[in-house]
Amino acid sequence: MINKKGKVLTGVIAGALVLALVGCGTTTPGAPKTPANEAAQAVTLTGAGSTFMQPLLTQQIADYSKQHPNITVNYQGVGSGAGIKQVSDNLINFGGTDAFMTDDQLAAAKGGKILQIPMTLGAEAISYNIPNAPNELKIAPTTLADIYLGKITNWNDSRIAADNPGVTLPNLKITVAHRSDGSGTTSIFTHFLSAISPEWDSKVGKGTSVNWPVGIGAKGNASVAGIVQQTPGTIGYVELAYALQNNLPHALIKNKDGKWVAPSLDSASAAAAAFQVPDDMRVNIVNAPGATAYPIAGFSWALIYQQQSDKAKGTALVNFLNWAIHDGQKLAPSMQYAPLPSNLVSREEAMLKSVTYQGQPLLK
Repeated sequence: MINKKGKVLTGVIAGALVLALVGCGTTTPGAPKTPANEAAQAVTLTGAGSTFMQPLLTQQIADYSKQHPNITVNYQGVGSGAGIKQVSDNLINFGGTDAFMTDDQLAAAKGGKILQIPMTLGAEAISYNIPNAPNELKIAPTTLADIYLGKITNWNDSRIAADNPGVTLPNLKITVAHRSDGSGTTSIFTHFLSAISPEWDSKVGKGTSVNWPVGIGAKGNASVAGIVQQTPGTIGYVELAYALQNNLPHALIKNKDGKWVAPSLDSASAAAAAFQVPDDMRVNIVNAPGATAYPIAGFSWALIYQQQSDKAKGTALVNFLNWAIHDGQKLAPSMQYAPLPSNLVSREEAMLKSVTYQGQPLLK
């Protein structure tokens, strides 16, 4: 959650986010308000899922609300797994996830075909709480995997020290923090660990939920950030915005090309540029090649039904999402997310134009 000063709140599970959006879902995004617009039918949309993209989504909704009066969006940051489940059960108007839906999940959706629309792109920071340690400590991928496997248990371990010459590391036990809920942030992180560690891949694997060998769990990015912030010796993975908003130090990670890279807008964009995004938009971009690519990055998707059952809500939804992938991307850098590539945005707009009510397209 985010307070009035824009700071991500920690120690609190991300809960319901309720923001009034001003405008009419039937108008062109960004169109000037007119008496007809103002008199339009009020619409309420509900969404749930990803906490990874919640800081950006919060700001996008607030900005959109300045232009569009009659729409209310209720969004709950409950984790990607819950977002997928609720949209699959047709309980909400849209889901948010950082782990694209599988073929089996898509087949089980009760409302028909689901479109997966990338909303943003970001990096995951490996944050830590080590008294007197520098920001941007170097942590090699296999070292990180062995920390989460419980094989490296102390911050002065020789493998960590070898990558950080000149740094005095304390004799301090490592406490591992991870997500306890179904999480797209976890999916990105465990896909990375599986890509670089055969032992992790065989013993733990990848997904929105795994059986963690060690550590303590918390729901949502904000709660994991809170554990790291409050507990000396802790290491955890969070979306970059949560690390920066809470002044958490975060590691340099060695990428596939052997370069030490920090999480950033540019390094996440470099990771995305290394992959071809397929027509259905389902792509993992972890462990990307390229000297400047950060290896723990991913997309966040909005999940919507292609065939809408309510014309007013469907129209409001596609108009908002269309605004979010266009004008809404201007907010991304200030929130520490990478703007969507322009060639991807045009493809997403075409997907939104395929959304229909009773066979008629809703986005003109």
